[in-house]
Amino acid sequence: METTELLKKVRQIEIKARGLSRNIFAGEYHSAFKGRGMAFSEVREYQYGDDLRDIDWNVTARYNRPFVKIFEEERELTVMLMIDVSDSLGFGSQSVLKRDMVAEIAATLAFSAIQNNDKIGVVFFTDKVEKFIPPKKGRKHILFIIREILGFNPENSGTDLNMAIQYMTNAIKKRCTAFLISDFIDSNGYSKAMQIANRKHDMVAIQVYDKLSTGLYPIGLMKVRDAETGEELWINTSSKKVRNEYSNWWNRMQAEMNNAFRQSGIDSVSISTGCDYVKLLLQLFQQRK
Repeated sequence: METTELLKKVRQIEIKARGLSRNIFAGEYHSAFKGRGMAFSEVREYQYGDDLRDIDWNVTARYNRPFVKIFEEERELTVMLMIDVSDSLGFGSQSVLKRDMVAEIAATLAFSAIQNNDKIGVVFFTDKVEKFIPPKKGRKHILFIIREILGFNPENSGTDLNMAIQYMTNAIKKRCTAFLISDFIDSNGYSKAMQIANRKHDMVAIQVYDKLSTGLYPIGLMKVRDAETGEELWINTSSKKVRNEYSNWWNRMQAEMNNAFRQSGIDSVSISTGCDYVKLLLQLFQQRK
């Protein structure tokens, strides 16, 4: 992508994502994703009904009357975007590629995060970690992230979700909210890594897929190519057996993915490139309240 075209695309996504995060997602995001916990604010004298566990014994001993600690919600979050940049994201039968949809969703989440004064970082991954951007605040940082999302050229083409999840779990020491954005086309298991990650962090999975990926149409002989391995073969889509085998593969993959989400206890949403992702993200936010 040429520099001029890239900057234009960045500006377009910034305008759209900022508008969505400010006018639609602001309240939903704030209430759906909580801070790290309760932070100490001050002490005051004990009042009837206060929790005895909140008594500050040092201050109580000093003044010979009971004082309790007051806590406030620690609002600031660290948000990590884990973005799949494997070659399978370059597919799209609708008006938008999966990669473009991922970029818009990531940008919208990023602008929602900075409007709540949250830090945001990114892990780009294929079957290896391609790039790690440490969490920071600010519009300049967000625009740098969006430029990277749109213009990043990975070295590898495959997908290894297990590796990416393990990396994020170990790289981010304090609890964070991590959005894993991928098409989840990965034959390797990642359920265990996801379970471990969700114990330490707040994991959210966003699947982006293309409707054409869910089944084959009977159009005769068709040459297909695996975007990640480069393998090519001819298939007869007029064959009901071939279409059924493909549908069974897709349904099995989706079932394994959803089972991994359930076992891990993480919230998730599947978004087709032909759908309104705004509505689906809002539903995801609302179900977390």
